Amino acid sequence: GIASRFRRYPAAMPSWPFEPPVTPMEARVRDDLPTGAWAYEPKWDGFRALAWSAPIRLDSRNHKPLLRYFPELIPSLEALPTSSVVDCDVVVVTGDRLDFDALQNRLHPAASRVKRLAAETPAQLVAFDLLALRGVDLRGKFFAERRKTLVSLVPDLGERWNLTPSTTDRDLATRWFKEFEAAGCDGIVAKRLDGQYVEEKREMVKVKHRRTVDCVVGGYRVHKDGDKIGSILLGLYDGAELHFIGHCSG
Repeated sequence: GIASRFRRYPAAMPSWPFEPPVTPMEARVRDDLPTGAWAYEPKWDGFRALAWSAPIRLDSRNHKPLLRYFPELIPSLEALPTSSVVDCDVVVVTGDRLDFDALQNRLHPAASRVKRLAAETPAQLVAFDLLALRGVDLRGKFFAERRKTLVSLVPDLGERWNLTPSTTDRDLATRWFKEFEAAGCDGIVAKRLDGQYVEEKREMVKVKHRRTVDCVVGGYRVHKDGDKIGSILLGLYDGAELHFIGHCSG
């Protein structure tokens, strides 16, 4: 009857202004920071994620669910205002720097180990953009406005939430690029102050720390199309043996 039909639906339906999953806005790599009406932020060494509230969820950039690996972040997501979506990084801090190896170790299938690691190496969230707030879609707003709203939101969300620094001073951003590396800063991301949040598009600019090493090409994999190189296999030669260290994609 009517009562049975009502029981088929949850008491509170999601009220996000858009449906998940959402593919985050990306950045194109450049050698130098752009000049003009841009904001500059550190690029942290963590897992890129979108945090959703009511109901809560934590999605990777590739739409993989992350929350089961980070149960200690559930209260932090519940602290978000209803129907809000935050672009953020999941990080683990060891001592005074980010620890990406410890973060990767958190992705374990065993529930017992997930529980133990949640206590031993708890994760935190670093917020850097706001897609929705209390059911209002902010993706069409300028970044300067989204940032202002985010600044007013994050301090009230609890200790596991961190607000990434942001500046319009290019010289200061250049200092950050050099001085923050030891703390786990992977580079600097630049965003147009009048830029909208565009999913899947490389609308931002990032300058990354680059390191080089002389490698030996030990072989290659054929591309899936069958008529070109898909990737090359790299190694280091110690004078006696060639040690495989990874591959470089086409």
